[in-house]
Amino acid sequence: MGKILITGAAGFIGFHLSQKLLANGESIIGVDNLNNYYDVSLKQARLEQLFNSSNFQFFELDIANRDKIAELFANCQPNLVINLAAQAGVRHSLTHPHTYVDSNLVGFTNILEGCRHTGVEHLVYASSSSVYGANTKIPFTVSDRVDCPVSLYAATKRANELMAYTYSHLYGIPTTGLRFFTVYGPWGRPDMAYFSFTRSILDGKPIKIFNHGNMRRDFTYIDDIVEGIILLINKKPQNISTENNKYLPYKIYNIGNNQPVNLIDFIEILEEQIGIKATKELLPLQAGEVEETYADIDDLMRDTGFKPNTSIDVGLKYFVDWYRSYFCV
Repeated sequence: MGKILITGAAGFIGFHLSQKLLANGESIIGVDNLNNYYDVSLKQARLEQLFNSSNFQFFELDIANRDKIAELFANCQPNLVINLAAQAGVRHSLTHPHTYVDSNLVGFTNILEGCRHTGVEHLVYASSSSVYGANTKIPFTVSDRVDCPVSLYAATKRANELMAYTYSHLYGIPTTGLRFFTVYGPWGRPDMAYFSFTRSILDGKPIKIFNHGNMRRDFTYIDDIVEGIILLINKKPQNISTENNKYLPYKIYNIGNNQPVNLIDFIEILEEQIGIKATKELLPLQAGEVEETYADIDDLMRDTGFKPNTSIDVGLKYFVDWYRSYFCV
């Protein structure tokens, strides 16, 4: 595949993707700013795993730094770019809006410019199921309108898709956006519900369940997410003109499990894997949250043969096993 630049390489998805590609013999240039949105030691522990490969090169760098990103692209000349660096979290965007503008808008512009000026062959970037916002039609399909975001985080992710479209149109850069649906698994993000639920249950503390548990999520195991990304890396969109249409080198896909689970059922499975019943605190729906996500993945299955293979029971077992091992509990 040539040199692959992965931003957010110390993050949850970036780490697993880098690890898999390194195992496949690829050369990875990793970038991460190691910010303190959550425990930096977890990010550093992920990096320690990646440093075991001689094909991994790492730069501690913020993608919002225009000059440093331009310098990185000029020096490294990557063939492929996978942009997973972003300020994540719906609730955090309610109180820290400027961090989302800096990372998700300014930073993404810098990535697009780097791709433009160094002739990158394909840009793959993280979007989110959050872009579907207040949509009520289920399941979510990529052809649905996505102009009703209910959080700034969602708005920045939709903006990324529009920005990528513009660069595909103006400069012919092949871009593929990935709308991830509630990714979970070992080495995950501590701010995610399943992670905080596990910590609270083991500590004997109550877990906070919003919307009184009346929520459904298309929980997607990390290995399935990584498989979907890898299938798409070398399948860059084509710029094709026909008699009736002009197709830009631009695509968006949902990557989800295509099987939403009720939050209460999810918690019951987690309780079984931990072996402890949770004390539950039922709360109203929080601002910026949606009641249900459900991915239509027909396009991805048709174009790549992708099929998620990990059930919730198996995925949560793997996570709980990792959690007990990592935290020695």
